[in-house]
Order: sequence, then structure tokens, then C-alpha cells
Amino acid sequence: MALNRKNALFAGSDEGGDNWAVIASLIENCKLSGINPHTWMTETLAKLAAGYPATAVGELMPWTSVG
Repeated sequence: MALNRKNALFAGSDEGGDNWAVIASLIENCKLSGINPHTWMTETLAKLAAGYPATAVGELMPWTSVG
């Protein structure tokens, strides 16, 4: 998928472009899974801030969630 190509040109650096690609991929995965990306991102960031175990972060990915 070509996601936001024009906007990604202004990411500021290679690292910024990589980060942009990760976020865009997660958002598109939410959409494909029938999950509201804003809700998923809010809940996931709240769990991470609350100390979710680093060894279990894979469980938070949108493709493991039930829509």
C-alpha cells in the first residue's frame, strides 16, 4: 500500500520516515482488522504507560486484537 507518500516526504530524517512508516502500518492494520485506530492507539499507549510487560508487547498489536 502506498500510504501518505507526499506527507512522508516531510518526515524530517530517515529515522522520522521509519517511524512514520511504522505508525502508518499499525493504523492500516487496525483498519483492515475492523478496529478504530484512535481507540486502539489510546488504549495501547495507556497500557504501555501503566507498565505493560515488555515481553508481552506483541499481544497489543492490532492483528492480535478482536475487532
